[in-house]
Amino acid sequence: RKDRVDPHVPTVIGLIAHQIRQETGLIVGINILRNDACSALGAAAAVGGDFIRVNIHSGATLTDQGVIEGQADETLRYRQALNASVAIAADIDVKHARALVERPLSEVAQETYHRAGADILIVSGTGTGSATSVEDLTTAREAVPQAPLWLGSGLTLENISHYMNLCDAFIVGTALHQHSDLSKPLDGDQVKRFKDALES
Repeated sequence: RKDRVDPHVPTVIGLIAHQIRQETGLIVGINILRNDACSALGAAAAVGGDFIRVNIHSGATLTDQGVIEGQADETLRYRQALNASVAIAADIDVKHARALVERPLSEVAQETYHRAGADILIVSGTGTGSATSVEDLTTAREAVPQAPLWLGSGLTLENISHYMNLCDAFIVGTALHQHSDLSKPLDGDQVKRFKDALES
């Protein structure tokens, strides 16, 4: 969905997130695609989630769902109304999309953090599982050195060393599935290999 999802979606996701927290004690983040930040925030606030991911927090972007406009003002006001301590992790050049007006990545990073109020910046490749540009990560880091910086796509066991000193955290999905195929189940051995690589 381009904007709001059906009401049952954040409810179900919230229940899943609550179960994960109860059973593992892990930090939990919620991302409701394509860009339903308020539903993600509501679900996270209800279950004690730690952060939400917002694909388009500010600006206007052309996507396969059409033009999506960021709604940072609405998201920030809703978080304040909920009195929720849920961090906003925002993409600064989200995958599967193109900004309607191309601007320097450094400028987008600064505005997303300082003006749009994101707590964390995410830099991704061009698509799901696509490698993230080291140059883009470096640009974002230099533009907003105080912002936590996360890698949003493309991490593999083969390239992990390239990113270790550039990011504060990694979002990993594709590479954890059997044969890096999203239609296949998660590969427990691969998850362990990633955990061991990050710890070492």
